[in-house]
Amino acid sequence: MPGDWSDPSNQAEVLTLIPVELTSFEGNVVDGNVQLKWATATETNNLGFNIERRKTSNVKRDNNWKKIGFVEGQGTTTEPQSYSFIDESILSGTYQYRLKQTDYDGSYEYSNIIEVEVGIPTEFSLEQNYPNPFNPTTIIRFSIPAVETGHAPSVRLIVFDILGNKVATLINEEKEAGIYEVEFDATGITSGIYFYKLQAGNFVETKKMMVIK
Repeated sequence: MPGDWSDPSNQAEVLTLIPVELTSFEGNVVDGNVQLKWATATETNNLGFNIERRKTSNVKRDNNWKKIGFVEGQGTTTEPQSYSFIDESILSGTYQYRLKQTDYDGSYEYSNIIEVEVGIPTEFSLEQNYPNPFNPTTIIRFSIPAVETGHAPSVRLIVFDILGNKVATLINEEKEAGIYEVEFDATGITSGIYFYKLQAGNFVETKKMMVIK
């Protein structure tokens, strides 16, 4: 009979929407980087998570949040899910992180804010530049620990070619303990293999990089 909702064939299917239920969000310092981990109990139409960061010195201005990555969600699921992200682009200091969970329709919701402190390095180190190979710019990262003398060590970072000719002096000054990044611009040099050397106190280390144009 028309309009007879007692007939199962005429009954509308009732769908229960499952929210994106975040059950945990934490961050820890691992090998000088910040490792973020979070988990959900259920998800509905979850496109994914934008990871946002700011330094605590900028907390008064919301526009200082910076998107540093994206992790794809699982769409719709009633099963618990786990996610992780490693923030490698940090220096010494205290940082705040939050997740911006976004649905397929563009709607979004922010997580709670967590705070992670990246301490002072305990030893000298020079990392591999990134990207590598590169054109025309790359980032070189190094760490300076606190020294027993209490005086900031003299730090020198130079770039030279395979013949030993100096191409650039990137740093030549005293540096307090911390993690540093410097950009090298290879616009004025030709393609090939180059080396960069860090001298800080008694510490000396050299690494190879490649310019491809």
